[in-house]
Amino acid sequence: MTQGFDRDREEFSRGARAVVVFPDLGGSSRDNDARLEETAGLAAAIGVEVVERQAVRVRAPRAATLIGSGQVEQLATLGRQHEASLFVFDASLSPIQQRNLETALEAKVIDRTGLILEIFGERAATAEGRLQVELAHLDYQAGRLVRSWTHLERQRGGFGFLGGPGETQIEADRRLIRDRMARLRRELEQVTRTRGLHRERRQRAPWPVIALVGYTNAGKSTLFNRVTGADVMAENLLFATLDPTLRQISLPGIDKAILSDTVGFVSELPTQLVAAFKATLEEVVSADLLVHVRDVAHPDTLAQKADVEGVLADLGLPEGTPMIEAWNKVDLLDPAAHDEMIAEATRREDVVAVSALGGEGVDTLLRTLADRLTQGHRRYALTLDTADGAAAAWLHQHGEVIDHSVDEAGAHYDVRLSPADHRRFVERHGEQRDIHGA
Repeated sequence: MTQGFDRDREEFSRGARAVVVFPDLGGSSRDNDARLEETAGLAAAIGVEVVERQAVRVRAPRAATLIGSGQVEQLATLGRQHEASLFVFDASLSPIQQRNLETALEAKVIDRTGLILEIFGERAATAEGRLQVELAHLDYQAGRLVRSWTHLERQRGGFGFLGGPGETQIEADRRLIRDRMARLRRELEQVTRTRGLHRERRQRAPWPVIALVGYTNAGKSTLFNRVTGADVMAENLLFATLDPTLRQISLPGIDKAILSDTVGFVSELPTQLVAAFKATLEEVVSADLLVHVRDVAHPDTLAQKADVEGVLADLGLPEGTPMIEAWNKVDLLDPAAHDEMIAEATRREDVVAVSALGGEGVDTLLRTLADRLTQGHRRYALTLDTADGAAAAWLHQHGEVIDHSVDEAGAHYDVRLSPADHRRFVERHGEQRDIHGA
């Protein structure tokens, strides 16, 4: 007997044999094969064995099953041939559609949202991540109790002032879910406040914050590890990173900056997850500079870019937030395409072609980040008291010291600072002799 699903539960066992189905409703900017490949990758990320992939053209969506009855029969035959216990639909299914398909296919059915929620539930490593995933999952499940629980027809015994048949089990279950969701939201509000306080402290420091964003599996964590020397999980898996990771880095002319690795985005990211992870993704919205890491070797790289930009807009990214594109995985391109990609990136100020795995272009990316963060900086010549070590250390930490000399008059610094940092320096250490500002 093959491993598979308990029809009476939402959970499924690893190693289940699955058929991936893409209902092609038309209007998608993606290639059908690419969609099937991505969904198969999502399924593989949680240990499901994909035994068949099938695109189904849907001319008129059916309220009961989304796809036509003949197509359902064909899928049922396909499932029996491959001994599949699971069908993964790359679409959003209503609870009724999900229930009807399970009955007709005689197998467990999950849609894209349910699949992504399962992945997030397995990958969340921190207490905050687990809270966010549980909240999103409960929000998703609340509307599906009619399908997914076996004891819904039972009723609790009636008693009290009004008597009657009592509270149905489904009503009790929904009430319990609502109560649990309310508690989770309160806990996440506290997490949001704590994260906000940490962010305020970083902003007061002040060190620039650079956030890596991009489609899932674009190579953000690999780039993060190369730049920081960290060992964040970086595998060829969709959603390898869920919990944000921050590390201190140095850039040319910038003694200290904070680099943040964030959860990858995906097309049709469930609204429950966008809402639940809002506190985490606020790191992106408040960053001084975004690096959009793109997998330029992927056939759907332009569609993935549009999906990322859509999620950033949903998060309320302020207009004018500086962004650089890191065209990653150029090492996977054939020589002609590689050279063309490098040439195109070189012509553009907001693009750097890199191989996070091999290291190609990473030094150029770091210089580009430093240049973008220091745009608008001016050059100041300051003279300090030779005993004022705190002021000298501040200049080294927040500016680029171009030249330094000492004589009887004091310690002379030729330093490049942002006007804001120059104001902060004056507030902290008093007005210094400023020979020139250029």
